[in-house]
Amino acid sequence: MMLGGSNAQLSSTFYAETCPNLSTIVRTVLLSARETDIWIFPKLVRLHFHDCFVNGCDASLLLNGTDSEKNAPPNLSTDGYSVIDDIKTAVEQSCPGIVSCADILALAAQISVSLGGGPTWQVPLGRRDSRSAHREGIGAIPSPHESLADIAAKFKNMGLNSTDLVALSGVHTFGRAQCASFLDRLYNFNNVPGKTDPTLNATYAEELKNLCPKDGDPTKPVDLDESSSLSFDNSYFLNLQNHRGLLQSDQELFSTPGADTVGTVNSFARNQSKFFENVATSMIKMANISPLTGSNGETRLDCRKIN
Repeated sequence: MMLGGSNAQLSSTFYAETCPNLSTIVRTVLLSARETDIWIFPKLVRLHFHDCFVNGCDASLLLNGTDSEKNAPPNLSTDGYSVIDDIKTAVEQSCPGIVSCADILALAAQISVSLGGGPTWQVPLGRRDSRSAHREGIGAIPSPHESLADIAAKFKNMGLNSTDLVALSGVHTFGRAQCASFLDRLYNFNNVPGKTDPTLNATYAEELKNLCPKDGDPTKPVDLDESSSLSFDNSYFLNLQNHRGLLQSDQELFSTPGADTVGTVNSFARNQSKFFENVATSMIKMANISPLTGSNGETRLDCRKIN
């Protein structure tokens, strides 16, 4: 699933005439949502990521039903769907039948990064929504338990390169992950009972074992960035340099000998502006994966079901 010519049909001014206040509406709902859920910004960026990696950015993740993508791992831990509904409701009141759920997801992700302290970028718009879920395609979503080589291959399949991989992984500068996503690093590394991942800082490993006991609640959330998990900054990369990356898939970006990702991690750790510039570029590239445009798909009136 490579970037096709269809993304040329996307434009940041797509709704300039038909829904000129779109960004303001999304921003207003997000600021309100954060009053009741301080983690909503990273949750929405994750929804966009998980949507785009399965058959492109078509809002298929949002659909309910027995064959829904959201009911299958790794989407069982995704959240924020009700806020997308709230945005859709507000947008429909102002611009009925105009704005797709896929575009709302892309715009919500950008504004969430910006409100979290990260960069701002112009989101190309004009996506349409899929008429079906693609549950069979969820294996394309990278897992925190996979090797760097396997994850890099998944990114390459999406038309995303090594720099995109590091930049988009850097979104883990905010948000949380469940204990289940890294328990094996603490207690069963490489399927060796009792072994802890040697790339994990020993002090940090003990802290994590206290937070996530072997027989504790696997769904307990832990900050991805121990120093500033509510802020979008470059401290994620400093954590990797100090062997304090929470997920194995994150730490491997820095700890894999000879990997081309190591230099990028060091570069972003030194220069937050460079990280911001690259993550904006990479988010635009990801949001351009196989969009439905023109007469393909539909513009859903309710993001959870087809028209």
